[in-house]
Amino acid sequence: MTERDLQPAFTLWPWYKPEDAPHAFRARTPRDAAEWQVKARAALHATLGLDRFERVALHAQHVVTVDKGQYTREKIFLRTGPHTLMPVYILHPKHVPNPATVIAFAGHGYGVADIVGLWEDGTERTTASGYHRDFAVALCHAGFTVVAPELACFGERMTDFSTLNQVMGQQVPNSCAHTAMLAFHMGSSVPAMRVHDALRLVDYLETRGDIDTGRLGAMGISGGGMHTLFSGAIDQRIKALVISGYVSHWRDSIFAMHHCACNFVPGLAAHGEMTDVLALLAPRPLFIEAGLQDPIFPITSVRAASHATQQHYAVFGASQAVHTDFFEGRHEIHGVQAYRFLQDVLA
Repeated sequence: MTERDLQPAFTLWPWYKPEDAPHAFRARTPRDAAEWQVKARAALHATLGLDRFERVALHAQHVVTVDKGQYTREKIFLRTGPHTLMPVYILHPKHVPNPATVIAFAGHGYGVADIVGLWEDGTERTTASGYHRDFAVALCHAGFTVVAPELACFGERMTDFSTLNQVMGQQVPNSCAHTAMLAFHMGSSVPAMRVHDALRLVDYLETRGDIDTGRLGAMGISGGGMHTLFSGAIDQRIKALVISGYVSHWRDSIFAMHHCACNFVPGLAAHGEMTDVLALLAPRPLFIEAGLQDPIFPITSVRAASHATQQHYAVFGASQAVHTDFFEGRHEIHGVQAYRFLQDVLA
């Protein structure tokens, strides 16, 4: 008997063989790669269980429009399910004719307000703060119409457990963890909920005459980077993607240290490593951004995963479509090259 024999994770690690996964990317020709994508995308759709989510009339409700000088910030509520309202901010640049559109997905924090220039209490701010660096506002200043939804379990969509603390004296549960465990019990996941919301969001954007969905990009950091990956893997209407602070090998990050339960999908092992899911984005333009000192997505793994992704893209004849920015910083938005990338590929 060894010390490792006493650790429960070592019971499971021998099962972790992404190279043997049934939906891993193994194509060697463009034709095989295209055929793999059709099958692997359908399999991922099934793994996420997206067919279980009921589609209802979107019934967008306008809440408020705020004039911010160079742009306006509209807030709506969008019905994405029978019991689900999703707050969405839409930033419209005033002096840009026919702007392209970028969906901005926030990561953990106090929600979408943190990327559209608002403090926790809803008051306005003029200087970017935190690891998000108001990147939805920065994208708008870069010339895009920016659509920023509130992700399930974040911000206004957190579960209210205040009665547990006030009445029962219990510790207030984490909204992501509680929702994830309930979803696992039902055979679903938080990523599935978020992808469903993203699909319905794009459906809604297509109904608006003032938003160009023919040139649609997506950008997210951390949990928002995960959202960008999975939503882009399923929805080919997203034409270009920026993933910040997330791309790596799952074994080196998601399973190597503590991460929120909202990162996990039952049965995702059938799809191999993160790089296999990234191959579902090819040959669409992809920009990978990562801080050299990011403590939760180690740069060695980021570099290895980025290289593997470029090799997958090469099978599609699109290795030049993968761009990277490994900057001096931690777990944060950098944006300098990413915004120019989106300007170029969505022009």
